[in-house]
Amino acid sequence: MSQEASRSIRGDGGELRARAHRSWEDDVLPALVRYTAIPCLSPDFDEGWEASGHLAEAASLLQAWAEGKAVDGLRAEVLGGSGRTPLLLVDAPATGGRTGTVLVYGHLDKQPPLGEWRDGLGPFAPVREGDRLYGRGTADDGYALFAAVTAVEILDAASIPRPRVVVMVEASEESGSPDLPGHLDALGATLGSPDLVVCLDSGCLSYDRLWLTSSLRGNLVATVSVQVLTEGVHSGGAGGIVPTSFRLLRLLLDRLEDPRTGEVRLAALHADGRPERSQTVPPSWNAAEAFPVVPGLELEGTSDEDRLVRRAWSPVLAVTGMDGIPAVRDGGNVLRPSTTAKISIRLPPTVDAASAKAALESTLTAAPPSGARVEVRVDGAANGWAAPPIDAWVDHAFTRASEELFGTAPGSFGEGGTIPFLAMLTERYPGVPLVATGVLGPGSNAHGPNEFLHLPMARAVTVATARLVEAAGARSPGAAR
Repeated sequence: MSQEASRSIRGDGGELRARAHRSWEDDVLPALVRYTAIPCLSPDFDEGWEASGHLAEAASLLQAWAEGKAVDGLRAEVLGGSGRTPLLLVDAPATGGRTGTVLVYGHLDKQPPLGEWRDGLGPFAPVREGDRLYGRGTADDGYALFAAVTAVEILDAASIPRPRVVVMVEASEESGSPDLPGHLDALGATLGSPDLVVCLDSGCLSYDRLWLTSSLRGNLVATVSVQVLTEGVHSGGAGGIVPTSFRLLRLLLDRLEDPRTGEVRLAALHADGRPERSQTVPPSWNAAEAFPVVPGLELEGTSDEDRLVRRAWSPVLAVTGMDGIPAVRDGGNVLRPSTTAKISIRLPPTVDAASAKAALESTLTAAPPSGARVEVRVDGAANGWAAPPIDAWVDHAFTRASEELFGTAPGSFGEGGTIPFLAMLTERYPGVPLVATGVLGPGSNAHGPNEFLHLPMARAVTVATARLVEAAGARSPGAAR
């Protein structure tokens, strides 16, 4: 960015930071607490989501909050119908003669509780402890709407001109965003061609600077079922004659990964080479401390640097659920008729998910072990995302925000998770700058028990979003330079 364009970015960093802090304490947190209490599970985890009305309730709460902001001309609308999960669209018109559009993305659907939360906490019973707000969906991704709209509000309160800002909050991201393409098609004319897309659903390696996401892995979600009997029988009578469905399932999973090392065996699930990507390893980051591992566990990878690269660019399989297996207290001497596993395979950013899906299905269904009945159903296949080189003006605005907030430059890293939205937007809007950032840092435990939102980081991302919006406006024709 030229020095002239740089000087067009206005406002004191301390002023925006102070406004963001007041807004979060006085206005955002009470509404975020109410949102956290809603069990608005993603459709994959709540088949009766329409009847329960939890997704609609959450969307209505966020809509009402947005409509109450001191932003001239702001409109908030919940879209949906025809079996499609709701989508909240907040539209704030440009100010100060600026032109263009910034699109900010988040989601309101949640993962299930998953596991035992520690004493005093619960997934839908929000609790604040110092700088942490505990509860399911606080960080992933309930904070996003509040951060985006507050960014607009603090810019307007500081009389800093900005372009139009559209905030899009979907409700099926945790299920692979199956409804998002339909919403995007319907909103084509409304969205137009954004000048900048900001995704607030990503993470950070530490809480001492802002973080840019340089890549995201893709994802395959499938269920694999092995049936050996039409009903359960006494294990003493059938044992040694009828092969167990669990053992045959293990054999199938061994086709996918090496059981000793965890390395994925299918070539179609590996990237051709590992592109060099900018990656920052903060001195404070330690893999053994970043995750709640048991004492003495041997981690995969040769070093923390290698582990971050593996997380970003290696395929990996996880069994995330099982059916057909009784709880231990209910397990009798029965040779069970079937075992079903739900698996999640993270794919390197550049691997085509459709090709990976075909390889997975053919590998698991070929020559069923012992002639068992094997069924494979792929429930989702999402491409990953590798960020293009960042535009200079975007880099300047993000760096400025990190230095204002933390006194240090931002970091960048490859995220191990999946955000289907970014791959969709890259295809839909080629060449448009995309910024992925977020609050999911050490210990925040998205998808697991004891999820929390780190409030200082949420406020920092709010200010960073404001700076990005401001910088996009500074590029408007006729803006002072």
